Amino acid sequence: MIQINSLTTRQLSKSDILNICKLKNQHWKYGLNSNLKWFKKNIKKKDIHNLFFFGNKLLGYTLLRKRYAFIRNQKIEKKINYLYFDTLIIKKKFRKRNYSKILMNFNSYIITKQKLHSFLVCTKRLINFYKKYNWIILDKEKFQVKDRKFSKTGMIFNKRFKLKNNKILYYI
Repeated sequence: MIQINSLTTRQLSKSDILNICKLKNQHWKYGLNSNLKWFKKNIKKKDIHNLFFFGNKLLGYTLLRKRYAFIRNQKIEKKINYLYFDTLIIKKKFRKRNYSKILMNFNSYIITKQKLHSFLVCTKRLINFYKKYNWIILDKEKFQVKDRKFSKTGMIFNKRFKLKNNKILYYI
């Protein structure tokens, strides 16, 4: 039986956090302790964790981190909240079974329900995957990540503002 839970960090049990870090370690081989330290250091209490279960086994996971950005034009700068789409992972032996489609549709629902837009950075090879779920590539002149350096593509979902003469300054 498939079940997807959306929980904030404060609702997660220690077992949930351990299982998330074990799942992430299948793809990002930094070691379980390193993943646990990263989690403790970087994840805030109101961040959203979408957990995809088959029975009682965690098969998939997405992290939506509640963050802020500034929309800037020539006259004003306005602070906004957004969801940083941080992680999407499906357990290795369950990939290629359309589970990512189920999880991405659930993510879209949660983002829309929160009445926020979401931002992610990805490699070129993942652009078409995210486009299937209505993510839009941001022109590199229209955004900047202020607290990180990267050379990847920025994409947004559920955009609720015009970017004609604006620039978005993201803080991750």
